[in-house]
Amino acid sequence: MKKLPSISNEINEDVIFKIISKNFSKIAPYWFELLSSWLIRSYNVFQDIDKYIILVYLINKDLIFFRKNGLIVDYDTFYNDKSIEIPKINMSDISTDLKIPKESIRRKLQELEKTGVIRKNGKKIFVDRTAFITARPEQTLKELTALLSKFSEILIEEKITNRVFTADEIIVSLKNNFSFCWYQFYKLLFIFTNRWRNDLDDLETLAIGLVVLLNTVGNKTFKAKDLNMNHWTKLAQGADDVGVNTMSLSDITGIPRPTVVRKIKRLIETDFLNINEKKLITLNIKGSRLKKQIKMQNQNMKSLSNMLHRIFNQIKVINSD
Repeated sequence: MKKLPSISNEINEDVIFKIISKNFSKIAPYWFELLSSWLIRSYNVFQDIDKYIILVYLINKDLIFFRKNGLIVDYDTFYNDKSIEIPKINMSDISTDLKIPKESIRRKLQELEKTGVIRKNGKKIFVDRTAFITARPEQTLKELTALLSKFSEILIEEKITNRVFTADEIIVSLKNNFSFCWYQFYKLLFIFTNRWRNDLDDLETLAIGLVVLLNTVGNKTFKAKDLNMNHWTKLAQGADDVGVNTMSLSDITGIPRPTVVRKIKRLIETDFLNINEKKLITLNIKGSRLKKQIKMQNQNMKSLSNMLHRIFNQIKVINSD
C-alpha cells in the first residue's frame, strides 16, 4: 500500500517560476514547439484558428463541469462515444472570454453548425462526437509530455527533487488524470492567446511569428547557450543568421503564401521581424517593442508556472512511493 504523500513535497509555484526563468534556454524549445504546433494543427482543421478555439471552448465546458464536481475522468473515457450538451449558449460570454468580437462568434458558430460539428436546438448546443475526434490531442499530449519531462530533469539539476519522471510515467499520468490536466492546459491556452490578441490582428499571425522564432531556437550556436529568460529574449534578436522564406512559412503552417506575405509585412511593421535583401525573415524585436515583449514573456512564464505547478504536482502525487 502506498503511503499518503506529504504536503511538504509540493513544489511551490514561485519556485517553479524562478527555475523556469533561470533555465529558460533549456525549456524554451519545448514551450514554443508546444504552442506553435498546437496553433498550426488548429489552423489546419478549419483553416481558421478562432473557429477551432471556439470548439475547444465548448468542449472545455465538460472539463469545467468535472472540475466543479470533483470528478477526474481519464482520456479514453472522455473521448468514448459521446456528445456534449451545453444547456444555454451565451455569445457575449464567449466573446468576453476569448476576446473575439460577438458578431464573429455568431458567424463562426453558424459555420460550425453548417459543417455538422455542432447542432443547435433552441438555446442548447450539442457538440457532435466527430468534433471530439477532431479535437483529440494525441500529438499535443506528446509535446506536453516532452515539456514536463524536461522540467522534471531541470528539477533534479536544481536539487529541488530527487525523483525524475520518465516520459512513459508522465503520459500515463496525463491520460489517467485527463480532465484535471487538460482543464489546466486549456486555461493556459486561453490566457496565452488572449494576451496576443491585444498585440496582433489574429492568431494566424502569431502562428507565423512562432515558426520564425522556432527557427531561431533551433539555431545550433544559439541552442548551445545556457541563458536565463531576460538574456535569452535579448540575445535571440539577430541570433538566426539564416532566416526563413515566405514559401517555407506557408508550407509549415498550411497558410496560403499571399496571406503569409501580408501577415509578415504586419510583423515587420510592428517591430517583430526583419527581412533581408534575400527575402529571408528573422526574429528582430527592438526598442519599445522588446521592452513590451519581455514584460509579456514574464507574464506568460507565470501562467506556465501555474500550469506546471498544478499538473506536475498531480503527477508527483499519483506516482509517489
